[in-house]
Amino acid sequence: MYQPIANSNFNIKESITLLNELTDDEAKDALKKVRRKLSKLQDIMYAHGKYSVLICLQGMDTAGKDSLIREVFKEFNMRGVQVHSFKVPTETELKQDYLWRHYIALPPRGKFGVFNRTHYENVLVTKVHPEYILGENIPFIESVDDIDEAFWKERYEQIRNFEKHLTDNGTVIFKFFLNLSKDEQKRRLIRRIEKEDKNWKFSASDLKERKLWDEYQVCYEKAIQETSTQNAPWYVIPADSKPMARYLVAKTIFEKLDTFEDIDEPELDTETKSNLLSYLKELNDE
Repeated sequence: MYQPIANSNFNIKESITLLNELTDDEAKDALKKVRRKLSKLQDIMYAHGKYSVLICLQGMDTAGKDSLIREVFKEFNMRGVQVHSFKVPTETELKQDYLWRHYIALPPRGKFGVFNRTHYENVLVTKVHPEYILGENIPFIESVDDIDEAFWKERYEQIRNFEKHLTDNGTVIFKFFLNLSKDEQKRRLIRRIEKEDKNWKFSASDLKERKLWDEYQVCYEKAIQETSTQNAPWYVIPADSKPMARYLVAKTIFEKLDTFEDIDEPELDTETKSNLLSYLKELNDE
């Protein structure tokens, strides 16, 4: 399993694995097995109702977030999982603090929540494009010159505190960075242009952001180093192989949740349990 990165000097440009590499077909078969286990565990957690699970997915354009969500959670009971894709903040969202729209989208106890792009956009996209911060209309931030290292240090601390508050109150957090290579992104962008049925996925803005690749890598590395903690670690997942990435994410989630010894199906109350046979007889005698 890929290890969480916590308080280290890990360079996200180099993926480290403790798992023997599988072929794509082997990864697909392995995913099917762990996906079934995960779906059964989801049913138990839904009935248990004491933990929520928040899965955060980050990665460069074309990293495979959408298809990963589809493949990893396809056997889930849909009443127990909710997915949120965070786009450019709306006018209403900009009138609140930057974490507000993420807080109100959190999964309730017993459910899984998947954030496709997350609160980390606020230390990634906004750090590459600091002019976006001005749209938040924050006191004492009048120009880009006011956005200094102290500002970002405070924002990292706010995110750490936000996640600690969640985990202290029963939310299990998984943070995955889908580490795509620049060459593979190029291949996927070309495919979106050349294949007509993929054209709808392509945006000219993808090429503009690609030119800022190195800046994004620095920002990702800094964000991971600043916010990977014991209660909410980051997992860096090699993403050039979609089947492998999907399998590693599913495997990581299942293996972590499977260690929770207090998660179990709730028992019936004593009176109901003692009268089950009579209830069964009543139904059969109808």
